[in-house]
Amino acid sequence: MSGLPIYRTAIEPEWIDYNGHVRDAYYGLIVSYAVDSLMDRIGLDARYRKQSGCTLYTVEMHTHFLREVGAKDTVEVRVRVLGADPKRIHAALELACDGREETAATCEVMLVHVRQTPTVRTTPFPEQVAAAIAALRRATEALPPSGPPSRRMELISR
Repeated sequence: MSGLPIYRTAIEPEWIDYNGHVRDAYYGLIVSYAVDSLMDRIGLDARYRKQSGCTLYTVEMHTHFLREVGAKDTVEVRVRVLGADPKRIHAALELACDGREETAATCEVMLVHVRQTPTVRTTPFPEQVAAAIAALRRATEALPPSGPPSRRMELISR
């Protein structure tokens, strides 16, 4: 796995499906909590959100399920910043179970910075947040992916 550790969680019993593995929807929950940790790391924490009325919205998410995650697992999430502009972050998150080297899932997200009041509108990151994003991008850009990148989903007729 590559990237910087950003979040860890034990698997909750209610996340397990009829096959004995984590239900696909809960990968999204784990990623959502990891994005919350990313927000804290770059300065978009609860205090910032309350004072500014700004937050991040997830506008796109692509997940690859690579290995099974079971009831007794603890998952670590690592992040790499693939790109950023004044209002957006393109991040890759990799999930792996404790004690295993192989990646269990990868998820790419596109996050957009928005001001929620008086109406929802995109807005540029403040300077200190943009600097934190740039620093995280520099720290992770040379790290190799441990799973496939996102791609357009389609059926190809043969």
